[in-house]
Amino acid sequence: MLKSMTGFGAGRARVGDEEFSVEVRSLNHKFCEVKARLPRELSALEPALVKQVKDRLARGAVDVFIKRNTATAAGTVPVVDVGLAREWARALREVGEALGELAEVSWSVVASQPGVVRLEERGMDVESATQAVSGALEQALTALEQMRQVEGEAIRVDLETRLGLIERWSREVAGLAPRSVEEYRQRLTERVAELARGISVDEQRLAQEVALFAERSDIAEEMTRLASHLEQFRQLMGAGEPSGRRMDFLVQEMHREVNTTGSKSQHAEISARVVSMKAEVERIREQVQNVE
Repeated sequence: MLKSMTGFGAGRARVGDEEFSVEVRSLNHKFCEVKARLPRELSALEPALVKQVKDRLARGAVDVFIKRNTATAAGTVPVVDVGLAREWARALREVGEALGELAEVSWSVVASQPGVVRLEERGMDVESATQAVSGALEQALTALEQMRQVEGEAIRVDLETRLGLIERWSREVAGLAPRSVEEYRQRLTERVAELARGISVDEQRLAQEVALFAERSDIAEEMTRLASHLEQFRQLMGAGEPSGRRMDFLVQEMHREVNTTGSKSQHAEISARVVSMKAEVERIREQVQNVE
């Protein structure tokens, strides 16, 4: 089954009151290139996450976005400096005594003093977070691969159609090739007869010229190789493994055979079909650029 290199997937996992969300996007690329964007406190996980992606995907430019969401704003929690609170309480009582006020100092007043209650970033269980992020990434990769498979099937159908067109035209070209030699022989005979003006024509020499033309315009080898490339291409489409790079190589070889056929032939109908085959080979090349 063919797979496209374009896709998107998302996943989520929760640990306590924290949720980790992962998004994965992939585009065309000659190799597998992974870029991960993580919160600072998760940066140590990057190498393992990149490896996890590369274990699942063979090709593509892959962007991984990871977010950490907590129940508290910005992932912070209030922390009380008990020692500082005692000192503030003592200091406030001394102020009260100095001013003749003997009332107890309330805890709310102490808590409102600078430094007594401060916000600190919530601590994180790294092991639990690692498992959660890995699980969310696995979900995202599964969704991504499903999308790539759907698009890959659409590409396969399109490629099958274009391969069929090239096969049909190549068979027509192979059938027209002998006719082109016969038409050349007729043209050459008529031209020589016109120039000779009644002088006897050397039939052996004429036959040699026709044989030379037939040899120069022989496209049987090109058509045989083209048929082989088309068959190998179909086998790769059904191989069930990443084959985009090998397909790209076969497309180059197809173009070479079609181009050589066009340069050898001087037959108008063959040339017209060669032009059509070139156009289809180019369309196949464009599609293959998105195959994993």
